[in-house]
Amino acid sequence: MSIDLYTWTTPNGRKVSIALEEMGLEYTSHSINIGQDEQFAPDFLKISPNNKIPAIVDNDNGMTLMESGAILMYLAKKTGKFIPQDEEGYFRCVEWLMWQMGGLGPMLGQAHHFLHFNPGKAAYAEERFGKEAKRIYGVLDKRLSETGAFMAGKEYSIADMATWPWVSRFEWQQIDLNEFPNVKRWYVEIANRPATKRGYDQPKYVSDIPMPA
Repeated sequence: MSIDLYTWTTPNGRKVSIALEEMGLEYTSHSINIGQDEQFAPDFLKISPNNKIPAIVDNDNGMTLMESGAILMYLAKKTGKFIPQDEEGYFRCVEWLMWQMGGLGPMLGQAHHFLHFNPGKAAYAEERFGKEAKRIYGVLDKRLSETGAFMAGKEYSIADMATWPWVSRFEWQQIDLNEFPNVKRWYVEIANRPATKRGYDQPKYVSDIPMPA
């Protein structure tokens, strides 16, 4: 049996396809073109009531699930991979996953809206979210300097999978990764993982992972 992944070419969608590739799970990608409002289709709303991608159907047990963070935790539990099994390590991973879900993702999403898609329309918003993007990168850089490896510690985890696709749009956020050397080191290392490359290219289309200069 396999997992049906309903997704699009966004950071939240790529989190889950990267995780599925890393975990070696069989899955089928289904395009939900959010630019054409396909997320409002009645059949999709049955599995994602909040009309957001990604969402999954696990054909092993009939489980349907929306929200990328919840999906990552589900897949980690299903496979026993990419989340520490000791209590402290587990909650450190969840801590940084929640940081991405509640902070980095929403704030960088606002940076995309004002800095990339609508420049010149709201100077206050551009300044606010531009500064917040840099602050968030500073938090991540400090954390990675402390671990010397990944967000939850020495091992790659779902916290990294959740965060990396957002950082992959650093240019949209007007971020120079050279200002954040620990983030740059972490970013390049993950970008070069074969599973990252396969998962980034879902649903199938021609893509290239952006690499910092």
